[in-house]
Amino acid sequence: MPQIGDGGHWKERLPPERAYKRRAGAIAPALEQDRAAGGRSHRSVALGGGRYARASITLRLYRRTRRIRAYLRWSQDGETQERYICEVERDSRKENLAEAWRHAREKGLVTEEPLPPESTASSPEVRASMRANRGKDTGPELALRSLLYSRGLRYRVNARPLAGIRRSADLVFTRDKVAVFVDGCFWHGCPEHYRPATRNADFWREKIEGNRARDAETTEKLSAAGWTVIRVWEHEDPAAAAERVDQRIRRLRPPVASGDASAVGR
Repeated sequence: MPQIGDGGHWKERLPPERAYKRRAGAIAPALEQDRAAGGRSHRSVALGGGRYARASITLRLYRRTRRIRAYLRWSQDGETQERYICEVERDSRKENLAEAWRHAREKGLVTEEPLPPESTASSPEVRASMRANRGKDTGPELALRSLLYSRGLRYRVNARPLAGIRRSADLVFTRDKVAVFVDGCFWHGCPEHYRPATRNADFWREKIEGNRARDAETTEKLSAAGWTVIRVWEHEDPAAAAERVDQRIRRLRPPVASGDASAVGR
């Protein structure tokens, strides 16, 4: 793997697009930046007076010099601010973003936003996850919807699969009896990313355990009623999740006669 240096391996050719360009169907931009920075709380720019702005990193290719430069961007008082960080030379966008964030921290351009006194979260990362996954229409949900729609699939949003059960799924394919839930890593206790809270530990342990139990009960009730339940973690690649949902629905549907497209996507 090429290391940061003098850019010699790109002297004779342009850097590959995968080194700087977002690919179609990639994770949501905010989530991509969070992961590269090591957490949303590490993306803060201090504005003074106790104010902070959420920053992001832009990668730009300069074709004449065959260089990729990283810039830190944030909004202050309604205007976009920008600072040059460094040149990056990795072969993937993921690695170049992570490298740029590391340089931004070393230069003191970004800081970790402190928790407000009234917060019940145990860390800035936990608070960011809680805030990001409280409501409907989250970034992961929107990304999955868009990809499934582009595949010709149609669905109901935030609907109850069964009228007699007060449980709503994020996506409901009524005809196919498929319910899709996009579960936030914090609120649903993701085995890969969930970390037990240290502040108000008993409260949060009971809360997350209750959510897990409710999820299991919902899956059991829907399955007993003949529904197929698909659960997607917010950290999953949206393209991979869309493929999983698509394939499951296609297997459930009867074969479509040649030339008959009337049943597709309903």
